[in-house]
Amino acid sequence: MNNKIAVLMGGTSSERKVSLMSGNEVLLGLHKEKVNAYAIDTKYYSILNLKQQGFDKVFIALHGRGGEDGKIQGVLEFLNISYTGSKIMASSIAIDKIRTKLIWQGYGLKSSNFVWLTRKQISKGLDKKIKYDISMLGLPLFVKPNREGSSIGISKVNNFDELPRALDKALYYDNDIIIEQFLNGEEYTVGILGNQLLPLIQIKTNNKFYNYKAKYLSNSTQYCFSNNLDLNQKLNLNKLVLSAWHALGCEGCGRIDVMTDNNGEFYLLEINTSPGMSSHSLVPLAAKEAGIPFSKLVTNILQLTN
Repeated sequence: MNNKIAVLMGGTSSERKVSLMSGNEVLLGLHKEKVNAYAIDTKYYSILNLKQQGFDKVFIALHGRGGEDGKIQGVLEFLNISYTGSKIMASSIAIDKIRTKLIWQGYGLKSSNFVWLTRKQISKGLDKKIKYDISMLGLPLFVKPNREGSSIGISKVNNFDELPRALDKALYYDNDIIIEQFLNGEEYTVGILGNQLLPLIQIKTNNKFYNYKAKYLSNSTQYCFSNNLDLNQKLNLNKLVLSAWHALGCEGCGRIDVMTDNNGEFYLLEINTSPGMSSHSLVPLAAKEAGIPFSKLVTNILQLTN
């Protein structure tokens, strides 16, 4: 590759710290493969200057709003610079948990039940219907800001007295809140690289749930490539993941999280179109299991750009 590559990282979202970790790892990986790559922190650098400074490809290692929500992608399209990951529409939908779920529902793909609340509804006080809908989700349940990643702003609510505090926490990050049914099963994640599914990872944590601490700070979180799934279950999971990926029009590299219920049925949780690339990140772990070293993974992702 003789292209001049910009690795976009940092940014201004609540996931800035994670993005800097990802971006620096990507940069090291690309340099190992002799790629002409440069670190670009979008908090301090206007990407409008990329073209005039000779950059002709971009590796997006940004996470969260302003990085994986279609905005950066739109600017890069305007500049006619190719970039990694999904395009504008898929990116803007995938970061939106609520609209992602609505599309999946429209395709008949299983996802956990949820209630959508806006800041305006919450400020007026929850009416009887909303309270009833929330109660029908059962306990415990999860309260999440709609457009945050890395489990930022999420609370696990074990009784309804905890709900107001959880809503306040989520509202700090977003005007739309998703209250989601708790699935008491096993958690899995599947990485996608082009048209290839990476090895399935089962996630086991000692934390209340797979939260920010479990993802980035804990050394006790277990990532298991062995599991008790039979062949039919694995085939069903693969079909579900690919259907979910294509329903949103995603491309490049990404990750889809799923969970089972008490009956072992798979339910879609979330999709990530700009997966983490830090030492604790799941796509690099899955790629390694598939025999793809990190430096080859990032160059493969780069080669998937149009």
